[in-house]
Amino acid sequence: MPRNQFQRMVFAFLTVVVTVHAYVFYSLYVVNGGTLMEVTGADSVLGAIQSQGGVYMFGKMVPIWAVVIIEFICAYCLEVVVGSPASFKLASKVFNPRETHPVLFETAIICATVGIMCPAMSFLAAFMYYPYYNGFNIVTLLANWLKLVCFNFPFAFFTQLFFIQPLIRTVFKFLFSKDIASRNTEPTAMAD
Repeated sequence: MPRNQFQRMVFAFLTVVVTVHAYVFYSLYVVNGGTLMEVTGADSVLGAIQSQGGVYMFGKMVPIWAVVIIEFICAYCLEVVVGSPASFKLASKVFNPRETHPVLFETAIICATVGIMCPAMSFLAAFMYYPYYNGFNIVTLLANWLKLVCFNFPFAFFTQLFFIQPLIRTVFKFLFSKDIASRNTEPTAMAD
């Protein structure tokens, strides 16, 4: 859908804004919520986070807003530099973009993006949330990375395919409706 670098940057920005919030919520509430409440004795996940002084990151407690900002910066840079270009190339190796139905080609791009971004962001998360109070061990880092990939991949795949990308594409079509309309009339004008 994006046709130039500016549109690609906007599309990536919109995607990462929704995705980072979804993953922070998923990680804190779904994956770790029970443990956080059990450790602190709080009756809610938010109460548990507040009672422990934030979220454990880089060996210290960090407020949730800082976690979201740090993960947003990492995810946006990774998406723009690696995720988007590599996913398009991977999808293009399997399908010809000119001959493949757009829905099928976009689905291939989404799947390739999840296949690239999930392990990459899970590795960064394994490093950021590593239990540094026990010292550092590369085997522990790799084990945490594998655990995060196993937790995150199904969530990433299904949310990106069925919720996040359809939402982002709808918002993108609204934001760039004039450009998309002019693009759709170009082939008709050339055919006349």
